[in-house]
Amino acid sequence: MGLFGKKKAEKAEVSSMVKILGSGCTKCNTLEKNTVDALKMLGKEMPVEHVTDFSKIAAYGVMTTPALVYGEKVIIAGRVAKADEIAALLKEVME
Repeated sequence: MGLFGKKKAEKAEVSSMVKILGSGCTKCNTLEKNTVDALKMLGKEMPVEHVTDFSKIAAYGVMTTPALVYGEKVIIAGRVAKADEIAALLKEVME
């Protein structure tokens, strides 16, 4: 494994695979709850990190929150998705 691959692996250990981007408003909190519910539907137990730092949110290219990130890829932005939709999207990106 090259040096780049090693750094990437170390970063993954420090950071959660699933993130909610947003200020902590009601919509952001609802997306977080729905994401936790979706993970339970999929039988996955993993931490969900809530990122509120706007400079970090902007680094993902997200201009409208809330947003859902899996593995550093934005999969939902600017809306609150229901748990079943989130489960379907997560199932796709986890495969």
